[in-house]
Amino acid sequence: MAAATKDSNAPFCLDSYHVSEEFGFILPQPLEELPPYYQPWMDIALRVPELVHSHELRSCINRMPMLSSEFLQRHRELRLAHLALSVMTMGYVWQEGENDTVEVLPRNLAVPFWEVSQRLGLPPILVHADAVLANWKKRDPQGPFDMENLELLFSLPGGDNTRGFFMVTLLVELAAVPALKSIPTVINGVRCGDTEGVTKALDTISKSLQDMTDALKLMHAYVEPSVFYGIMRIYLSGWKDNPSMPKGLVYEGVQREPMEYSGGSAAESSLLHCFDELLGVKHEGKSGAFLTRMRNYMPPAHNQMIQDISMQPSLRNFVQEQPSEHLNQAFERCVTKLVALRSYHLNVVSRFITVPAALARQLRNQSQDSNEDLVSQAPKALEERGTGGSGLMTFLKTVRDQTKQAFLPETS
Repeated sequence: MAAATKDSNAPFCLDSYHVSEEFGFILPQPLEELPPYYQPWMDIALRVPELVHSHELRSCINRMPMLSSEFLQRHRELRLAHLALSVMTMGYVWQEGENDTVEVLPRNLAVPFWEVSQRLGLPPILVHADAVLANWKKRDPQGPFDMENLELLFSLPGGDNTRGFFMVTLLVELAAVPALKSIPTVINGVRCGDTEGVTKALDTISKSLQDMTDALKLMHAYVEPSVFYGIMRIYLSGWKDNPSMPKGLVYEGVQREPMEYSGGSAAESSLLHCFDELLGVKHEGKSGAFLTRMRNYMPPAHNQMIQDISMQPSLRNFVQEQPSEHLNQAFERCVTKLVALRSYHLNVVSRFITVPAALARQLRNQSQDSNEDLVSQAPKALEERGTGGSGLMTFLKTVRDQTKQAFLPETS
């Protein structure tokens, strides 16, 4: 856990927040193997897509030996274990789709998953920190960090589309690294009145935000909307605010009462939370409450960084107080690029969720046999909601519009 940066004399730095100079929030060099004792987990987790397809995953997990988590020592071991257990959990719950979900996660999966989650400070469900930040390897270790050279450690049903979805998201995270590294420069510059230093750092952040948008555009090249909507999406869904699992999920051996956790969401990425706090973007109402709750789905050190940024002197006030036109323009460019990124995300969500949902309703309303169409077979329960449980388009538009309010007031 990072120590809060409350001493105004101590320079703000990234050292205590598990932020990599090269990879940002991405876990550098994730492990690919657990100690041999945990091979039964790995054997099943690596085969989740094929075992779901053959309807054998639940029976395989039910026969899995009960293993203790005590032999997991290092942070990377815990992250790999959490990833493996979460992939198994999503497959187990959703193997038969929305009409035959389970109410109980078996003890031999639930107990170690809970224990590993407690040690990491993460919830016992697949999160962004698993599926994206800790779920990659290079095909050629000496090769570039790009789509052609990246591979998943664990997958979910959806084939190459699943790889494309998670890898493009990973590249969005990578594009943000220069911006993350510039945050301390901005904060320390505001503290000491370094207008020029803050201006240059904001220029880096606005360029990085543009690079994130450009990386997100790759989603259209690597993911088919019909596959994402019809096959992949349910495996990212949680058991909170989900009509398919109104009672939540009992983690056997952990507690008798069912628990509810949100599914994967872009709101679990720490990136935009950091930029919002830095630029003074305020999210209120239901959208603000949802975003705040999503911080509990991040690694604690990353959550702490967001909180600590929020406690720093206001950059927005600093910009308004300075007579520098260049500083003013640099700040406005950052807000403009952040709004543009959120607008483009709306575009992506529309293409991958809203449009297929409308098509699914149309096909079901027709009397023709459409069993061969992936979209028509997609789960109905989440048609208007995100996998995190939010009312999707309304939420995203609200967040985008609240971001616009960070623009500086026009002065005569």
